[in-house]
Amino acid sequence: MSDSAIDQLFSTMGSATTPEAASELLWQHYGLRGRASPLNSERDQNFHIHGDDGEQYVLKLTHPAEARGVTDFQTRALLHAASRDPALPIPRVMPRLDGAPYAAITLADGTQRVLRLFSYLGGQPLHQITRSAAQRRDLGATLARLDLALSDFAHPSADHALLWDIQHSERLQPLLAELPPGPQTDTLTAFVAHFQREIQPALAGLRRQVIHNDLNPYNVLVDPQDQITTSGLIDFGDMVQAPLINELAVACSYQLSGNANPLDTAAELIAGYHQLCPLRREEVLLLYELILTRLCMTVTITGWRASRYPENKTYILRNNGLSWDGLQRLQAIGRDAAQAFLLQVCGMKGQA
Repeated sequence: MSDSAIDQLFSTMGSATTPEAASELLWQHYGLRGRASPLNSERDQNFHIHGDDGEQYVLKLTHPAEARGVTDFQTRALLHAASRDPALPIPRVMPRLDGAPYAAITLADGTQRVLRLFSYLGGQPLHQITRSAAQRRDLGATLARLDLALSDFAHPSADHALLWDIQHSERLQPLLAELPPGPQTDTLTAFVAHFQREIQPALAGLRRQVIHNDLNPYNVLVDPQDQITTSGLIDFGDMVQAPLINELAVACSYQLSGNANPLDTAAELIAGYHQLCPLRREEVLLLYELILTRLCMTVTITGWRASRYPENKTYILRNNGLSWDGLQRLQAIGRDAAQAFLLQVCGMKGQA
C-alpha cells in the first residue's frame, strides 16, 4: 500500500452530513421517520437513529475513498453470516424500499457515498464493564460462531488492501519512518523486520477465510444485566480474508492482564473459541507472535495517525498506551514459554 493510499484512507470526508440531512435520507430510501444523532467513527459517518416506529437503527455513509467493492463485501458478509447463524448478535442489514441492501448516492457537496441502514444492537460496551473469566469465554465462543458462519463466504473484494491486516505488516514501514526517533520506534521497527523474516512466511500454509479482524472492547457489547453474555459484535469495517488465527490474535491483544503471564486472561477467550472452532497446532504455535504483531501495529498506526490528525487525537490513541505496555510485557515472557502455555490451553501440551 503506497503512502498516498494510506493517507487517503484517513483523509477528511468533505462536508459533514447534518443529522437533519441523515433523517431525510432515512425517509427517502427506507420510508422511515426518525431522529438522527452522530456516532463516533474512524472512516464512515454514522448516525444513531431513534425511529418513530419505536425501533433503533444505525445509518452509515461510507468514506468517499472506500472502494464500492469493499462496501459490497462487508454488506454481503453480514447477510451471509446472519443466514448461517440467525441467532448471531451482529447488526442486520435493513433493505431499502426497493429491497436493495444499500444505495449509492451523491451528496450536496458532490461526494459519492454508499448509504446503509443496520439494526441497532443494545448492550453495554465491553470497555465499560468489569472483565470476568465467564465473559471472556462467552466472547470467545461468540467469535467462533461468527467465524464458523463466515467459513464458506467468498467475495471478489475479500483480499482488499487494508492497513490493519496482520498478514501484511510490512505496510507499517512507511509509517514507522515518520514516527519520532527513539527506543519505542526502534523496538517497533525491529519487530516489523522480524515479522517479515520469521512470521510472514509461516502464514502461507495456514487455513484462510474472511474474519472480523477488529474485536476490540469498543466493538463488543455485553448484556448489562449479567455482564457475561455477548449481546453484540459491531463494526465490520476491517473485515478481510486472512489466516483464521489472525482473528484470535487481534482479539487476544485486547485481553491481556497485568499479571506475570499477561496471556492468562486471553487464554479464557482462546479456550471459549477453541471449544467451538478447534485450532490447529501450527496455528497455536504462531499465536503468540501474531498477538505481538497486532500490538506493534496498533502502536504504530495510532501514533502515526495522531500526529497527522491531532484534532482527533484522544479517540485515535484510546488503545495506544495499553498496547505498548502489553507489547513490552508479552515480549518479556518469551516465545518458548508462551507457546508451551498456549498449547496447554488448547489441550496440546507436549506437542511443541
